[in-house]
Amino acid sequence: MIEYLRHMAIFARVVDEGSFRGAAKAIGLAPSRVSETVSDLENFLGVTLLYRTTRKIALTNEGRMFYARAAEMLRSAESGLNELNALSLEPVGALRVSMPAYMSSSELATAMAEFVRRHPQVAVSLTFTDGRTDLLDDGYDVNIRAGWLDDSSMMSRKLGESERALVAGTGYAATRPRPSRPSELEDWDWLRYKHRSDYTTLHGPEGETAKVLGQSRLEVDSIDALYHFTCQNLGATVVPEHLAARGEAEGNLVRLLPDWRLIPLGYFAVWPDTSRRESLTRHFVHFIAEWHSEHAQRPKEI
Repeated sequence: MIEYLRHMAIFARVVDEGSFRGAAKAIGLAPSRVSETVSDLENFLGVTLLYRTTRKIALTNEGRMFYARAAEMLRSAESGLNELNALSLEPVGALRVSMPAYMSSSELATAMAEFVRRHPQVAVSLTFTDGRTDLLDDGYDVNIRAGWLDDSSMMSRKLGESERALVAGTGYAATRPRPSRPSELEDWDWLRYKHRSDYTTLHGPEGETAKVLGQSRLEVDSIDALYHFTCQNLGATVVPEHLAARGEAEGNLVRLLPDWRLIPLGYFAVWPDTSRRESLTRHFVHFIAEWHSEHAQRPKEI
């Protein structure tokens, strides 16, 4: 029976991922090998565990009962690893992490590189996406989120914050009078970021607040794309400070209304309060938060 423990773990992963292909990708095996493993387990047990169609899989009654036991076995094993991890000087295990795509070359990404370098027995799988990801449904251990926390059932820690800048392409700005107040930007062309409000809120030097809508020319769901198209002189927008500084240094962007400021964007690590890898997750979050605090280059990033 002991030789089939691995089969049970693969079967449970197929159920968790919802497909053979998803499970194969998660554990690094060929889809055909995953399918064969589940078939071998079914032959050994003498029952059918999964209904298979060309589009999806579904648990049989026997499969549902067996999955509960397999999942319980895996939770017990992972709890044991977590307990040993907590006692060990060297973290061991695997973590799935998601973070915004535009942070792929940020200080936080550098902190993660340092974590991997220092802990050779930890494997980290990073997904970069500017869209929202769901911790439980998408199977992540930790999400790095920018500017939003809307699930009080999750554990969280603030990792830092970054200034944002109001910018326009150099060529585009040259065709317009230099603005002195936010209202003067209403007839400018604007580039929209899909995951942000259409209104841009600015705070003036005298404590006043102004909102600008502007005329939308283009909407994108990627900060990197937003930066690129702004450099192509399609209008004005708001980008993270590190991208504004890059565009300005290269002569592609100019800052608008420098006396007015935008609220900084906070970065948070979020993870389930019932994480199966709690000790490893907490160690990872603590490490990147402390490293980022010590090495952040800009004074306003903490």
